[in-house]
Amino acid sequence: MNDSMIIGQYVPGQSLVHRMDPRMKMTIIFFFVIVVFFANSFGSYGLLTLFAFVSVAITRIPLSFILKGLKPVWFLILFTFLLHVFFTRQGDVLFEIFSFPVYEEAIEQGVKISLRFFLLILLTSLLTLTTTPISITDAIESMFHPLKKVKFPVHELALMMSISLRFIPTLMQETEKISKAQASRGVDFRSGPIKERVKAIVPLLVPLFVSAFKRAEDLAMAMEARGYQGGEGRTKLRELTLTKEDIAALVLFVVVMVGVFILRT
Repeated sequence: MNDSMIIGQYVPGQSLVHRMDPRMKMTIIFFFVIVVFFANSFGSYGLLTLFAFVSVAITRIPLSFILKGLKPVWFLILFTFLLHVFFTRQGDVLFEIFSFPVYEEAIEQGVKISLRFFLLILLTSLLTLTTTPISITDAIESMFHPLKKVKFPVHELALMMSISLRFIPTLMQETEKISKAQASRGVDFRSGPIKERVKAIVPLLVPLFVSAFKRAEDLAMAMEARGYQGGEGRTKLRELTLTKEDIAALVLFVVVMVGVFILRT
Protein backbone atom coordinates (compact mmCIF):
# COMPACT_ATOMS: atom_id res chain seq x y z
CA MET A 1 0.00 0.00 0.00
CA ASN A 2 1.30 3.44 -0.92
CA ASP A 3 1.10 5.45 2.32
CA SER A 4 2.23 8.72 0.73
CA MET A 5 -1.12 9.23 -1.04
CA ILE A 6 -4.33 7.99 0.55
CA ILE A 7 -6.88 9.66 -1.75
CA GLY A 8 -8.66 6.85 -3.60
CA GLN A 9 -7.23 4.05 -1.45
CA TYR A 10 -9.37 1.57 0.45
CA VAL A 11 -8.19 0.11 3.76
CA PRO A 12 -10.08 -3.11 4.64
CA GLY A 13 -11.57 -3.28 8.11
CA GLN A 14 -14.56 -4.25 10.24
CA SER A 15 -15.07 -0.99 12.12
CA LEU A 16 -18.41 0.73 12.57
CA VAL A 17 -17.56 3.24 9.84
CA HIS A 18 -16.59 0.43 7.45
CA ARG A 19 -19.93 -1.29 8.04
CA MET A 20 -22.05 1.83 7.57
CA ASP A 21 -24.25 2.18 4.52
CA PRO A 22 -22.20 4.12 1.91
CA ARG A 23 -25.23 6.31 1.16
CA MET A 24 -25.33 7.45 4.79
CA LYS A 25 -21.59 8.13 4.80
CA MET A 26 -21.87 10.20 1.63
CA THR A 27 -24.85 12.10 3.04
CA ILE A 28 -23.04 12.92 6.29
CA ILE A 29 -19.89 14.01 4.47
CA PHE A 30 -21.92 16.16 2.05
CA PHE A 31 -23.59 18.07 4.87
CA PHE A 32 -20.33 18.19 6.83
CA VAL A 33 -18.75 20.06 3.91
CA ILE A 34 -21.61 22.57 4.01
CA VAL A 35 -21.57 22.99 7.79
CA VAL A 36 -17.81 23.62 7.84
CA PHE A 37 -18.37 26.83 5.88
CA PHE A 38 -20.89 28.04 8.49
CA ALA A 39 -18.42 27.66 11.36
CA ASN A 40 -16.94 31.02 12.35
CA SER A 41 -15.76 30.60 15.94
CA PHE A 42 -13.13 28.46 17.64
CA GLY A 43 -15.92 26.70 19.54
CA SER A 44 -17.69 25.60 16.36
CA TYR A 45 -14.40 24.61 14.74
CA GLY A 46 -13.47 22.69 17.87
CA LEU A 47 -16.71 20.71 17.74
CA LEU A 48 -16.17 19.84 14.06
CA THR A 49 -12.56 18.87 14.76
CA LEU A 50 -13.69 16.62 17.63
CA PHE A 51 -16.27 14.95 15.35
CA ALA A 52 -13.63 14.40 12.62
CA PHE A 53 -11.03 12.89 14.95
CA VAL A 54 -13.60 10.68 16.70
CA SER A 55 -14.65 9.42 13.26
CA VAL A 56 -11.00 8.64 12.46
CA ALA A 57 -10.60 6.81 15.79
CA ILE A 58 -13.70 4.69 15.12
CA THR A 59 -12.30 3.55 11.76
CA ARG A 60 -9.28 2.04 13.60
CA ILE A 61 -7.04 3.38 10.84
CA PRO A 62 -3.85 4.83 12.40
CA LEU A 63 -3.99 8.62 12.46
CA SER A 64 -0.28 8.71 11.56
CA PHE A 65 -1.05 6.80 8.36
CA ILE A 66 -3.77 9.27 7.38
CA LEU A 67 -1.67 12.35 8.20
CA LYS A 68 1.27 10.96 6.24
CA GLY A 69 -1.05 10.25 3.32
CA LEU A 70 -2.16 13.88 3.36
CA LYS A 71 1.43 15.01 2.81
CA PRO A 72 0.70 16.45 -0.68
CA VAL A 73 -1.82 18.93 0.78
CA TRP A 74 0.22 20.12 3.77
CA PHE A 75 1.94 22.67 1.55
CA LEU A 76 -1.43 24.09 0.46
CA ILE A 77 -2.61 24.30 4.07
CA LEU A 78 0.58 26.09 5.14
CA PHE A 79 0.42 28.38 2.10
CA THR A 80 -3.19 29.30 2.97
CA PHE A 81 -2.16 30.15 6.53
CA LEU A 82 0.75 32.31 5.41
CA LEU A 83 -1.42 34.20 2.93
CA HIS A 84 -3.69 35.32 5.76
CA VAL A 85 -0.76 36.11 8.05
CA PHE A 86 0.94 38.44 5.56
CA PHE A 87 -2.06 40.00 3.80
CA THR A 88 -4.71 40.47 6.52
CA ARG A 89 -4.53 43.90 8.14
CA GLN A 90 -7.13 43.78 10.91
CA GLY A 91 -6.96 43.78 14.69
CA ASP A 92 -4.06 44.58 16.97
CA VAL A 93 -0.42 44.02 16.02
CA LEU A 94 0.88 40.97 17.90
CA PHE A 95 4.52 41.02 16.80
CA GLU A 96 6.75 41.86 13.86
CA ILE A 97 8.77 39.63 11.53
CA PHE A 98 11.65 41.56 9.94
CA SER A 99 9.73 44.82 10.47
CA PHE A 100 6.60 43.23 8.97
CA PRO A 101 3.62 43.53 11.38
CA VAL A 102 1.54 40.44 12.09
CA TYR A 103 -2.01 41.20 13.19
CA GLU A 104 -4.22 39.30 15.63
CA GLU A 105 -7.02 38.92 13.07
CA ALA A 106 -4.51 37.55 10.55
CA ILE A 107 -3.49 34.71 12.87
CA GLU A 108 -7.11 33.95 13.76
CA GLN A 109 -8.32 33.90 10.16
CA GLY A 110 -5.29 31.89 9.04
CA VAL A 111 -5.91 29.21 11.67
CA LYS A 112 -9.64 29.01 10.91
CA ILE A 113 -9.33 28.78 7.12
CA SER A 114 -6.42 26.32 7.28
CA LEU A 115 -8.34 24.17 9.77
CA ARG A 116 -11.39 24.29 7.52
CA PHE A 117 -9.32 23.09 4.57
CA PHE A 118 -7.76 20.32 6.68
CA LEU A 119 -11.11 19.07 8.01
CA LEU A 120 -12.62 18.95 4.52
CA ILE A 121 -9.78 16.81 3.18
CA LEU A 122 -9.59 14.62 6.29
CA LEU A 123 -13.25 13.62 6.39
CA THR A 124 -13.70 13.22 2.64
CA SER A 125 -10.64 10.95 2.62
CA LEU A 126 -12.38 8.69 5.14
CA LEU A 127 -15.02 7.91 2.53
CA THR A 128 -12.59 6.18 0.16
CA LEU A 129 -10.52 4.73 3.02
CA THR A 130 -13.54 2.89 4.48
CA THR A 131 -15.67 2.24 1.38
CA THR A 132 -14.90 -0.01 -1.57
CA PRO A 133 -15.19 1.45 -5.09
CA ILE A 134 -18.07 -0.96 -5.80
CA SER A 135 -20.00 0.30 -2.77
CA ILE A 136 -19.40 3.91 -3.82
CA THR A 137 -20.74 3.08 -7.29
CA ASP A 138 -23.84 1.43 -5.84
CA ALA A 139 -24.43 4.34 -3.45
CA ILE A 140 -24.16 6.99 -6.17
CA GLU A 141 -26.44 5.00 -8.46
CA SER A 142 -29.00 4.54 -5.70
CA MET A 143 -28.97 8.20 -4.61
CA PHE A 144 -29.31 9.52 -8.17
CA HIS A 145 -31.83 6.87 -9.25
CA PRO A 146 -34.72 9.39 -9.63
CA LEU A 147 -32.73 11.10 -12.43
CA LYS A 148 -33.20 7.99 -14.58
CA LYS A 149 -36.74 9.19 -15.26
CA VAL A 150 -35.27 12.05 -17.31
CA LYS A 151 -32.90 9.69 -19.15
CA PHE A 152 -29.84 10.75 -17.16
CA PRO A 153 -27.04 8.12 -17.41
CA VAL A 154 -26.81 7.52 -13.66
CA HIS A 155 -25.10 4.12 -13.84
CA GLU A 156 -22.48 5.32 -16.30
CA LEU A 157 -21.74 8.39 -14.17
CA ALA A 158 -21.40 6.31 -10.99
CA LEU A 159 -19.13 3.81 -12.73
CA MET A 160 -16.95 6.58 -14.16
CA MET A 161 -16.52 8.25 -10.75
CA SER A 162 -15.73 4.94 -9.09
CA ILE A 163 -13.09 4.02 -11.66
CA SER A 164 -11.56 7.50 -11.38
CA LEU A 165 -11.20 7.16 -7.61
CA ARG A 166 -9.80 3.67 -7.99
CA PHE A 167 -7.04 4.75 -10.37
CA ILE A 168 -5.83 7.80 -8.42
CA PRO A 169 -3.40 5.82 -6.21
CA THR A 170 -2.41 3.66 -9.17
CA LEU A 171 -1.46 6.69 -11.25
CA MET A 172 0.41 8.20 -8.29
CA GLN A 173 2.45 5.04 -7.92
CA GLU A 174 3.09 5.00 -11.66
CA THR A 175 4.23 8.64 -11.52
CA GLU A 176 6.65 7.89 -8.70
CA LYS A 177 8.03 4.87 -10.55
CA ILE A 178 8.56 6.81 -13.80
CA SER A 179 10.12 9.80 -12.02
CA LYS A 180 12.64 7.54 -10.29
CA ALA A 181 13.45 5.83 -13.57
CA GLN A 182 13.97 9.18 -15.32
CA ALA A 183 16.04 10.53 -12.42
CA SER A 184 18.32 7.49 -12.65
CA ARG A 185 18.90 8.44 -16.29
CA GLY A 186 20.03 11.93 -15.35
CA VAL A 187 16.79 13.93 -15.57
CA ASP A 188 16.75 16.66 -12.90
CA PHE A 189 13.27 17.69 -11.69
CA ARG A 190 14.29 19.81 -8.70
CA SER A 191 17.02 22.24 -9.74
CA GLY A 192 17.64 24.75 -12.48
CA PRO A 193 15.49 27.52 -13.97
CA ILE A 194 11.70 27.14 -14.19
CA LYS A 195 11.90 26.72 -17.96
CA GLU A 196 14.30 23.80 -17.60
CA ARG A 197 12.14 22.18 -14.93
CA VAL A 198 9.09 22.38 -17.20
CA LYS A 199 11.07 20.73 -20.00
CA ALA A 200 12.17 18.00 -17.59
CA ILE A 201 8.53 17.16 -16.84
CA VAL A 202 7.87 16.18 -20.48
CA PRO A 203 9.79 12.85 -20.17
CA LEU A 204 7.57 12.16 -17.15
CA LEU A 205 4.20 13.08 -18.67
CA VAL A 206 4.56 11.22 -21.96
CA PRO A 207 5.06 7.70 -20.48
CA LEU A 208 2.49 8.48 -17.78
CA PHE A 209 -0.20 9.31 -20.35
CA VAL A 210 0.76 6.29 -22.43
CA SER A 211 0.45 4.07 -19.35
CA ALA A 212 -2.90 5.62 -18.40
CA PHE A 213 -4.36 5.09 -21.88
CA LYS A 214 -3.04 1.52 -21.90
CA ARG A 215 -4.70 0.79 -18.55
CA ALA A 216 -7.97 2.31 -19.78
CA GLU A 217 -7.86 0.19 -22.93
CA ASP A 218 -7.12 -2.98 -20.94
CA LEU A 219 -9.98 -2.23 -18.58
CA ALA A 220 -12.40 -1.60 -21.47
CA MET A 221 -11.39 -4.85 -23.18
CA ALA A 222 -11.73 -6.81 -19.92
CA MET A 223 -15.23 -5.41 -19.31
CA GLU A 224 -16.26 -6.16 -22.88
CA ALA A 225 -14.85 -9.70 -22.70
CA ARG A 226 -16.94 -10.35 -19.60
CA GLY A 227 -20.09 -9.16 -21.32
CA TYR A 228 -20.51 -6.02 -19.27
CA GLN A 229 -23.59 -4.07 -20.32
CA GLY A 230 -24.51 -1.81 -17.41
CA GLY A 231 -27.77 -0.01 -16.91
CA GLU A 232 -31.05 -1.88 -16.56
CA GLY A 233 -31.26 -5.57 -15.81
CA ARG A 234 -28.14 -5.79 -13.65
CA THR A 235 -28.39 -7.44 -10.25
CA LYS A 236 -26.19 -6.75 -7.21
CA LEU A 237 -24.45 -9.20 -4.93
CA ARG A 238 -25.05 -6.99 -1.89
CA GLU A 239 -28.13 -4.84 -1.49
CA LEU A 240 -27.74 -1.55 0.37
CA THR A 241 -29.82 -1.40 3.55
CA LEU A 242 -29.96 1.17 6.33
CA THR A 243 -29.36 -0.15 9.85
CA LYS A 244 -29.87 1.23 13.35
CA GLU A 245 -26.18 2.12 13.42
CA ASP A 246 -26.63 4.31 10.33
CA ILE A 247 -29.59 6.11 11.89
CA ALA A 248 -27.64 6.61 15.13
CA ALA A 249 -24.71 8.09 13.21
CA LEU A 250 -27.06 10.47 11.41
CA VAL A 251 -28.66 11.57 14.69
CA LEU A 252 -25.22 12.19 16.19
CA PHE A 253 -24.22 14.28 13.20
CA VAL A 254 -27.43 16.31 13.43
CA VAL A 255 -26.56 17.04 17.07
CA VAL A 256 -23.10 18.21 15.93
CA MET A 257 -24.70 20.44 13.28
CA VAL A 258 -27.00 22.03 15.85
CA GLY A 259 -24.03 22.54 18.16
CA VAL A 260 -22.07 24.28 15.41
CA PHE A 261 -24.89 26.78 14.81
CA ILE A 262 -25.28 27.37 18.57
CA LEU A 263 -21.54 28.05 18.95
CA ARG A 264 -21.45 30.50 16.05
CA THR A 265 -20.56 34.05 17.05
